[in-house]
Amino acid sequence: MLTDTLIEDPRWDTADLPALAERAARETLAHLSLDPEAHEIAILACDDARIAVLNAEFRGKPAPTNVLSWPAEELASETPGGQPDLPDPGPFGEDPLELGDIAISFDTCTREAAEAGKPMADHVTHLVVHGILHLLGYDHVRDADATLMERLEVEILGKMGLADPYT
Repeated sequence: MLTDTLIEDPRWDTADLPALAERAARETLAHLSLDPEAHEIAILACDDARIAVLNAEFRGKPAPTNVLSWPAEELASETPGGQPDLPDPGPFGEDPLELGDIAISFDTCTREAAEAGKPMADHVTHLVVHGILHLLGYDHVRDADATLMERLEVEILGKMGLADPYT
């Protein structure tokens, strides 16, 4: 499996996060011409209290958020709107390349999905795609980078039959 999901908050069991994450990861990597079998991603399914601690520890923001990502390798482009470097999986037959870790909060995801009038599964899928793109060096701090990242999210989600999350 491409994704290894650790469910820390049992409410995630109702959302079938392991299946959603696996599909989102496979579609994202395939869209970027990366072999899903050559990579792996760890996902922590937690609650607002846990993600707030992680957000404070790693980003200096002591508040809950929907998703956090920790890339295993810095792949970002130095040029605004530029394509990040692709990860190098190494020689054929080696262990899968670890892309990094993602944490996702049930409380924030549930609230955001309800506020947007979107199915929880669609919102979670979007956030997993978003988190994986962060692992691959995409970001949204600079406007040109945000445009690139959002376009990719819309393309990937569209291939999955999901609506544009930005409309």
